[in-house]
Formats: sequence, structure tokens, C-alpha cells
Amino acid sequence: MPEPTKKEENEVLAPAPAPPPEEPNKEKEAGTAPAKEPNKEKEAGTSPGKDEEDASPPGALPPGLGSRALERKDSEWSIGESPAGEEQDKQNANSQLSTLFVEKPQGGTVKVGENITFIAKVKAEDLLRKPTVKWFKGKWMDLASKAGKHLQLKETFERHSRVYTFEMQIIKAKENYAGNYRCEVTYKDKFDSCSFDLEVHESTGTTPNIDIRSAFKRSGEGQEDAGELDFSGLLKRREVKQQEEQPEVDVWELLKNAKPSEYEKIAFQYGITDLRGMLKRLKRMRRVEKKSAAFAKILDPAYQVDKGGRVRFVVELADPKLEVKWYKNGQEIRPSTKYIFEHKGCERIMFINNCALTDDSEYYVTAGDEKCSTELFVREPPVMVTKQLEDTKAYCGERVELECEVSEDDANVKWFKNGEEIIPGPKSRYHIRVEGKKHILVIEGATKADTAEYSVMTTGGQSSAKLSVDLKPLKILTPLTDQTVNLGKEICLKCEVSENITGKWTKNGLPVQETDRLKIVHKGRIHKLVIANALVEDEGDYVFTPDAYSVTLPAKVHVIDPPKINLDGLDADNTVTVIAGNKLRLEIPISGEPPPKAIWSRADKAIMEGSGRIRAENYPDSTTLVIDIAEKDDSGVYHINLKNEAGEAHASIKIKVVDIPDPPVAPNVTDVGDDWCIMTWEPPVYDGGSPILGYFIERKKKQSSRWMRLNFDLCKETTFEPKKMIEGVAYEVRIFAVNAVGISKPSMPSKPFVPLAVTSPPTLLTVDSVTDTTVTMKWRPPDQIGAAGLDGYVLEYCFEGSTSAKQSDENGEAAYDLPADDWIVANTELIDKTKFTITGLPTDSRIFVRVKAVNAAGASEPKYYSQPILVKEIIEPPKIRIPRHLKQTYIRRVGEAINLVIPFQGKPRPELIWTKDGAPIDKNQINIRNSETDTIIFIRKAERSHSGKYDLQVKVEKFVETASIDIQVVDRPGPPQLVKIEDVWGENVALSWTPPRDDGNTAITGYTIQKADKKSMEWFTVIEHYHRTSATITELVIGNEYYFRVFAENMCGLSEEATMTKESAVIAKDGKIYKNPVYEDFDFTEAPMFTQPLVNTYAIAGYNATLNCSVRGNPKPKITWMKNKVAIKDDPRYRMFSNQGVCTLEIRKPSPYDGGTYCCKAVNDLGTVEIECKLEVKGGLSFCRLLLQGVPPNIIDSYLRDLHSSNPEEY
Repeated sequence: MPEPTKKEENEVLAPAPAPPPEEPNKEKEAGTAPAKEPNKEKEAGTSPGKDEEDASPPGALPPGLGSRALERKDSEWSIGESPAGEEQDKQNANSQLSTLFVEKPQGGTVKVGENITFIAKVKAEDLLRKPTVKWFKGKWMDLASKAGKHLQLKETFERHSRVYTFEMQIIKAKENYAGNYRCEVTYKDKFDSCSFDLEVHESTGTTPNIDIRSAFKRSGEGQEDAGELDFSGLLKRREVKQQEEQPEVDVWELLKNAKPSEYEKIAFQYGITDLRGMLKRLKRMRRVEKKSAAFAKILDPAYQVDKGGRVRFVVELADPKLEVKWYKNGQEIRPSTKYIFEHKGCERIMFINNCALTDDSEYYVTAGDEKCSTELFVREPPVMVTKQLEDTKAYCGERVELECEVSEDDANVKWFKNGEEIIPGPKSRYHIRVEGKKHILVIEGATKADTAEYSVMTTGGQSSAKLSVDLKPLKILTPLTDQTVNLGKEICLKCEVSENITGKWTKNGLPVQETDRLKIVHKGRIHKLVIANALVEDEGDYVFTPDAYSVTLPAKVHVIDPPKINLDGLDADNTVTVIAGNKLRLEIPISGEPPPKAIWSRADKAIMEGSGRIRAENYPDSTTLVIDIAEKDDSGVYHINLKNEAGEAHASIKIKVVDIPDPPVAPNVTDVGDDWCIMTWEPPVYDGGSPILGYFIERKKKQSSRWMRLNFDLCKETTFEPKKMIEGVAYEVRIFAVNAVGISKPSMPSKPFVPLAVTSPPTLLTVDSVTDTTVTMKWRPPDQIGAAGLDGYVLEYCFEGSTSAKQSDENGEAAYDLPADDWIVANTELIDKTKFTITGLPTDSRIFVRVKAVNAAGASEPKYYSQPILVKEIIEPPKIRIPRHLKQTYIRRVGEAINLVIPFQGKPRPELIWTKDGAPIDKNQINIRNSETDTIIFIRKAERSHSGKYDLQVKVEKFVETASIDIQVVDRPGPPQLVKIEDVWGENVALSWTPPRDDGNTAITGYTIQKADKKSMEWFTVIEHYHRTSATITELVIGNEYYFRVFAENMCGLSEEATMTKESAVIAKDGKIYKNPVYEDFDFTEAPMFTQPLVNTYAIAGYNATLNCSVRGNPKPKITWMKNKVAIKDDPRYRMFSNQGVCTLEIRKPSPYDGGTYCCKAVNDLGTVEIECKLEVKGGLSFCRLLLQGVPPNIIDSYLRDLHSSNPEEY
């Protein structure tokens, strides 16, 4: 944890006095308060007790300090560097904020090296998130950046009580940790603060802290050791001599008299770490004070006193009647043995006896409404080294004591080894013993590593000495001996030396690590290495080397083991199976120490090592039998013999050579279907030495060479049914036998076979027609015909009442059970068509009918008609079915063909009569063709004379049906009858004509007018598709003479000829002056009138609806829409359009509420007109209800889908 500076502690306890109004911001810029000399370490200054604070009423505080002192007392004011004016504003702003703490941290006391924890709790009932908590030391030091090995910040949250707990733990406290601390908590606009004090005492007594100016380490705040003392910089190899006493330097006076550019140099030279705070206080002292009315003489800016000394503060009053009060860090000072007050005339004196480091702070005195302040600096005297350290020599393992004396009892002394501070602890070999002024460094069990230069340092001096640690001579009392042990036995290496020292064991030059099996024992002067259950790898050269000596004790360990054969990888009967033709490499693990010699044999014949087909290979840990290409004769028993100096071992292994089976004989196909067959076969003669596991079957087309596997799982039986073959294609099949070794060669293929099958029964057998002697049947082809194709059909019938006749079921699949002799074949030869008429049947008889499909495989199953058929013709009334396009006038041009087909019904065959305009049709001009189901009227080239009304009469016995067809044959029209020039003026000619006599049997649709100059007589069209019989030709050339002609036009086109004017029209150059006729202005004004009314409308809820009407009037009428007699204005659910007199009201996604009477009102200067309609909105109804109310199904379906997508939870 970083070391807090003294001014931080003082400023926590005593806020700075308010500056004059004319300099509100300068103090803030000056920085923190000035620091004291670095060697003035002090104990934690405690704030006045609570009883003292309660005894000081707020009214007794000096002006300008009352509110801040009260808020300091309640620990609810923020401590910062801002001037008092800003602090006052901040306190006023925070005074209205609510308190957040439910438990505030309390001040405490701790001894050096111990831990202490401060706890703050915040209630979270009214907080939506975690509040922000900060811990400070002094005014501005944020402790969050100082967390480390000496400071830990922790926070927890209790859910049941909803309380946040924040902890600050100080670990291994030091004296410089003492001081004032502050905890701040903020949440949005709420703020709370609490201050508390920490006192740190020496564990062995009250001893001032050591703070040597030259040893203060200026490290950064972010480091772990920021603010710690570091004496290593003072340790150098130089003669130990007493430091010369230097005159005391008042740093405060130096800063007061120095230039601002020299501040940093002075701070570095004298170890000032709080330069910013010191300059801040210096600026306050330099401020030009206004002449005080209460004080004739004020306090000096600063006072300095040694620790334990006495200081005297004196002020002189202008008025001796004024009441004077003294304050320390904002707390009033009461008379006591430490603080003594005297009055001498106008002088007011305060003595402070036995000054301690806690008295280093700010003091001020008040008289009336004025006050003056000063700073007190307490200096601690240095500690000198009176007896120097002496060089010492010792042996390893001995106890060493280094002793020195200092000038004061129980002084704080630091020990160093080679410049590094020695920090004693419970597990350290270094111990420091203090006996008054004598300080002793004790080293237990010295080693060569303790050889170094040791130093001691105090605040006023230092001393150093050299320590040399040597080894004692070593004797070997019992050396190590070589050992030979059996595998699994214990190995114990033991030696004894003259000294109780440690050592290291090595094996083959490598360090020996202790394990569960290997133990290293050191007991006094005896050293043992014990290995339980010796292994082969334990063999080697072992050496014991005592630490710090060059002596070595060697020994050799030899491990032996009888030979063993490991057959765990083989079967229970030690059988090895190998496939014929493969290479066998049988590796048998062996063990033994030394490695044994292996000999393989078969039938008392040894197998030698070499390059033969059967050979042996030997290795230290295994022996191998190799057979390059295994043969059937290699099967048998093989023997292994192992031998070494520790014993012998024997084992036997059985080798079995297996092969694939022989191929089976060719299979036989016993039965064939449409896409399947049944095949059988015999097992192979030789199974290859391994049982047959199953068979694989393959097939191929006879003309193909590609075989296809039929089963992927082995077939265990000797029969198989291949399926999914193509009818009419020749196939062959073959077999593979399978054992554990593999698959045999294929068998010979079977004899070729062809799958064939009859077709399925014909379908949809129905009665087409019945007469008194015939029955016509029709049917559909079979669903499945197959590869054999379809040769034809056989139709059979029998009479009802035949022997064993039975009624069929509804489907007619198993309809009858009749002997074959009862069925009569209707067709002697196969027929290709699916329709046949049975003739020669007696009238009023009943017959059963069936039909069969026949192909190369035979006849299919019959298809029966479900019921007996009565042989008697049924009268069906006639009915004419006029095509839709003939229900209106049928128009054709002259020369086009007319071919009209008119279907009809009726039985027996009806009688047809055609008439035209009530007269029989001339069959020489019009062809009539009749069939049993329709009649055709055909005209190859239509003429205008073929136009007229054609009547068709269909008659079946007494039943008659009639129909009419209008045929209109049209042609081009003739030319207009007469074209004449009505008038000529200027560049204009007025023409008129009469319609043509021949309109081409259709209405005249317009006229085409052409002009021609008399000189060239080239015709040019001036007007086309003109509907009137008079026209004015304009823009003619003056001086020319024109002829005009007119063509008539109908749906067939222009007339072939045109009628030309008899006279010509001359456009004279100097013609008579044309007088424009005087026309009276036409009155176009008109009162509004609806040309298309509104109609009652049904709408579906959720779908836009529109109301439309058209209106005319001049001037243009103003349109107003109303609902239930209320005008619709500025309603976003309605949109109104008006385009070319068409008025539209759109209702966006109407609801049932939008139903009612809607009115459209048109108004202009000539009148007013209204029109109404009713709108009914149907919504939220079921499909059936909407359909019953007349809503089209497509609108209902779209409406319901939209409702379902918009509100899926309700539907």
C-alpha cells in the first residue's frame, strides 16, 4: 500500500480556511497544501473525540466556518482540493441529497504488521443498480489504484436483506498508513460521505517512524511499492564513517525565498513528495492580507519544533475585550496539560508541550469575526550508530550474530544484505534481537550463501561488515558398495559421512527424483537410496555427492531376471490363423535379464535364422516366426525355447492356414414371374477350412457383361428370390460362397430365363348403349400391361338364370361363379378397340358381361360389369346443347367458311330438321351432316344470301326440342350516293354526301375523304374514320383547283370504289371577302346531375371499400361526402377522389362501425343534388354466415386468411 504524505493527513482533518472573495479560483490552481521535511514521519493524527465535538456548539464557531465544521462533524461533506468557496457551494448542493449509508466505517487502531478491515453498508431497496463507492486517503488519494498486497477492496450483496457491503482491508499495516480516510458513495443524484481515522502503533512500544530524506523512493502511484521507503540507494562500498552533522535546513524558508523555476530542484534535493500541496499553502501565506481590525499582530506563517519540544503561538489583539478561540484542524482546542493559554495585555499566547508528530497540522485563532492561521512542523531528531559492525568468519551450520549499537533505545533500524533489505519472518533464518540500544542480527545455520556484506542503517548513520562462511573438512566413514539383485527385489544403497549435511544422488549422470517406489533417506550422517521392486531400468551407475563438497561416492547396480514368454495376445488354445498366400509374422514378447536366447522348432526340427521362407528373428524383447507365403501344409504346432543365465522357458503355438471356399455349382431357376424368379443351388465341395457364412447372388442381362449384386447381407439359405427384373428381358444368375477368409470365385451362370406376366384386368367396363337386340360395351385398357404387350380383348356374356350364377359385388371384381361353358364369346377374333357391340340378343333378356385382356402370357383376370343388363332400348328425351359462341349473332365475312357443330342428346336416334327463316334449307348451297350425338352445318364460301335465322328441331318420338342460330354474312359497303361541294371560301371547302345504298349488311362505321389537285390528279387522304356526312376541308392552297372523293367504311373495311364530286373547287387568289357568320354563344352552363348513381354495397371488415358515382355540371360542382347526414372532414380513414366527373370515396379497412348511409352532395351556382346508398360491413363472422349473407366465396376466403395472419392467437 502506498505511503500517505503528512499533508494529506492534516488536510483530511483540517479543511483550508476560506480565501478572500477577490481570488476565488487561485487557490485551486496552486495545488495541494505544502509538505514538511521528508524526515518528519509521524503517527496517525486522531481527530478530537466525539465528546469534545458535542461540547462545541455551532454558534461558537468562527464566521465562515460554522456550516463546514458541522458538516465535517456529521461526516457528510466532500473532501477535495477546491477552495472553500467551491466546497461551500458543493456542500449546499449536497445538503438536500438523501443519506445512503446504513452502516458507516468506524475509526480504529492496529499494531504494525497486523490487519484491519473497515466496513460500509448501503441499503439497496430504492436503488435500481449498484451504487458507486470510492475510498480515499487524505483529500485526494484514490485508493482504488493502490490495491495490492497491502490493500484489498471487496464488495458483496445480500439478496434477502438487499444490502450492499463494501470492505477495505489493510494487510500488514505500517506506521505510515495512519491518518484520516474517507468513503464516498454515489447513486445518480444522491451522494453520501463518511470520514474515519486509523491509528498504527509499534508492536514493541511507541517508536517514531524512520523517514530519511535521502532514502525516500520517488516511485509512481500505480506501482505496488509506491510510497515505500527504500534504503538500497544508500548502500555503497565505502568506508564506514560517521556522517558529519550538517546545519538544519528550513525547506519552508527555501521555498518562500526561491524562484518558481527552482521549486522542482528543491523538491528533488530534499525529498519533497507533496510539492503541489506545499505550493498551495505557500500561495495562501504570500497572499496580501487586508489590515485586520481585530488583530494588531497575527500569527507567523509557519512554526517548526523538534519532537518532544515546546512551541509558543502569540497573537496581539487590537481590542483586549475580544474573545479568542484556538483551533486545530477545525476543532476547538481546550486547555489541558498539553495546551496552555496565557493572557498578557493584548497578547494571547498558546503553548503546546511535548510536541509529537500528531501535532503537525494547521492551527488558527478567531477573534470576533476574523481569524488568522499558521502551520506547525514537528521534526524528529536523527538516530546515530554508536558502535559499528565487525567483520566475522564462521563455518557452515553455525549460529552467527552481527551486533551494533545506536544512540537511542528501541530505535527503528534496518538491516541489509548486499544492499537488499532483510525482512525477518517466522520461516526466515534471519532474526533481529533488540536489547535497548543494542541491535543484533542472528543467522541460524549459516551456509555459504550467507557470505556477503551486511549493513545497518538508521536515520542518522550507517555501518557495514563482511561475513565469511566456510565448509568443515569431510570424511567418508562408510562408502557405497556394488549390488546384484533379482528383478522385483529391493535395492538399498547406504553410505555414511562425518558431517550432517545434505547431498544429491545421480544415476548415470542424471539426478535421481524421489517417487513412490524410490525413496531417499537422510538421517544424521547416514544417507540411503532405497528402491522397492527393482526393475531392469534401475540398473546403472549410482553416485552420491555431498552438497558443497567435491567428494563423490559411486556404486554399480546389476538387475537380473529369468526368461518369460508372453502369450497373452493369443487365443486360449494358443492358435494362430493365417490366410493362405499371406505373409505371417508372429511376434512373441519375451523378457529376461540379461536378454535370453530364443530357438523355434517344428516336429523336432529347428527353424534357423536366415532368409528362408520359414525363418526366425530374435530381438532383445521379442522373438518372431516369419512365414513369407503361407501354404496349407504349413499348419501345425511350433515350439519356442528361451534360455539365459537366470533360467529357461518353453511354449507351444498352433498355426492354422485357411483359404477361400471353392465356387458353388451353377444355380437352377425353378419358377419365373413378371419381375421375379426362384433359384436354388448346392453348397461348395470345399469350404476352405472355415465354415460357410453365406452367399452373394448376382444377375445380369444375357446380352450384357455387367453383373449386379442382389444382396448386401449374406444369404444364409440355398434359395433366393430375385425381384425387380424387366419383363421380356433374358437374365442369368450366379452364386458366390463366403467364409471367414473371403469370397469364393463365382459359380457358372444359370441357364437364361425371361420374366413374363399377363396384364392386369381391363378397367372401367361400362354400358355405352342398349337397343332391343344389341348391347354396346366400352372399357379402358389395363393399368399394367407388361413387357409381353397387349394383343387384344375378348368380350364374353351369359344370360341371367344360368347355372350357379351369382350376383356381383359393387366393384364387379369377383362377380360370378359360372362354369366356363355358360360364358359365350361375343367376338370370335381378338379386337384392338375398347368398344364392342354384342348383337343378336333377344329383347327383354338380361345378360352378364365380362372382358379379358390377352397377351403372349395368356388371358388376364376378367373384368365384370357389376349388374345384369336389360336388352331393351330406353327412350331419352332430346336435348340440344348450343355452344356459348352461337348464343349470339354469328358473324362471318363473305368468302369465309362456316362450320358449326351443335351437340344434342336423345334415344333412340333422334330425327333432325333444319330450316332457314322458316323455309327448308337448300342443301345445294348448305351442307348438313348428322350423327348420333351432333349435327354439323357447313358452308364452304359464305355469301350475303346465307345470312338469316337457322332453326334446328330434334324429335324423338313425341318429344321435340328446338334451337335457333343467327348467322350474319357481311361484306364491304358500296360508295356514298352523292358528294357535292356546298361552299368555298378562302382556303376552305364545305362538302356533304349521302350514305351508300349498300352498307355491306352491317353498320357504316365512318368515311374517308381524299383530295386531288386538278393538275396532277394525285389523291391524298385528308380525313379518316369520319362519322358525319358533311365536312369542311381546310388549309387548301390558294390558286389551285381541287376535286374531292369519299369512301364508305364498315367492319370489313373501305368500300371498293369512291364517289367523286362532279364540280371542282377553285381556291381563288382575289376572291370575295369572306364574312364570318355570326353565331350566338352557346350556353354550356348546367345544374349538377348524377349520371351514375351510388349503389348499395357490402364490404368485408379489414378490406378497403370504395363508393363510386359520376356527376356532371357547369360550373364544376363542389363534391361533399356525408355519413349519416354528417359531413366527412379530415378523417384519415377516408380518402376522396374526383377525376373527370367520377367521384370516389375510399374507406380504409372498414369495421362494422363504418356501416351506415353514405351521401354524395354536388353543389354549383345552378343547384344542388344529392344521392345516397347504404354500406354494410360484415366482419368477425364465420365462413358459412358470410356465404349465407351473399358475400362471394373468394372474398370470404381472402378475408379469413387475412384475419388469421393478423391475429393468430384468436383463430
